[in-house]
Amino acid sequence: MKENEFSVLVANETHVGYAAEICDEMAESAKARGTGIARRSPEYVANKMREGKAVIALHDDGTWAGFCYIETWSHGKFVANSGLIVNPKFRNFGLAKKIKKRIFKLSREKYPEAKIFGLTTGLAVMKINSELGYEPVTYSELTQDEDFWKGCQSCVNYEILMSKGRKNCMCTAMLFDPDDIQKKLEEKLKALEDQKREIEEQLHQEHLNKISRKSSLLQRLEEKLRGSIKVFITFAALITKIVQN
Repeated sequence: MKENEFSVLVANETHVGYAAEICDEMAESAKARGTGIARRSPEYVANKMREGKAVIALHDDGTWAGFCYIETWSHGKFVANSGLIVNPKFRNFGLAKKIKKRIFKLSREKYPEAKIFGLTTGLAVMKINSELGYEPVTYSELTQDEDFWKGCQSCVNYEILMSKGRKNCMCTAMLFDPDDIQKKLEEKLKALEDQKREIEEQLHQEHLNKISRKSSLLQRLEEKLRGSIKVFITFAALITKIVQN
């Protein structure tokens, strides 16, 4: 089996038939990991497909291979890429990374000003998030929307979360802040502009130095030429005197 046997695309109405199977696998995967996720119904997942807020991976034979969807919180100020799942039949083909990249791109297209966040216990997902520009943060930097935190009730670690006042839990919180990215880009741009100015100044100084060296050389040549002319005039006068005598 090869990577090019899979298609990763934005889900739509034609994919709603996969919703029930996807939800079942999400639940089984969470149980196997010993952690929980916000349990979603097939209808909820199907609606995400209809709204164009989900990404699905399909094998060439039509079997679903992976899935992820978008949720919004705090009136669109926060976006979560939730429910990432890869069909056990198709794991170890790099699909999780492809799906994460596509859902991230879709989130940026639909909600360019939103902060994108995630809670995960998976090292592989953390690595992918880091490559996309996410950074580890405290829970206080995430949405405080009560509906989001209610979704954690189906997690086996919910009591731990609540006992710690929702400040931390077994999951690592990661956040992509477009404002921070913009600031970093502006800082890099400023650094490049400063570097450009420095190079231009160096080139200008080198140019002045070359002009100065050329001017100095020209002066020395002129002085030698004057000396030679004086010698010639003196010699010519002497010859003339000899001839006249």
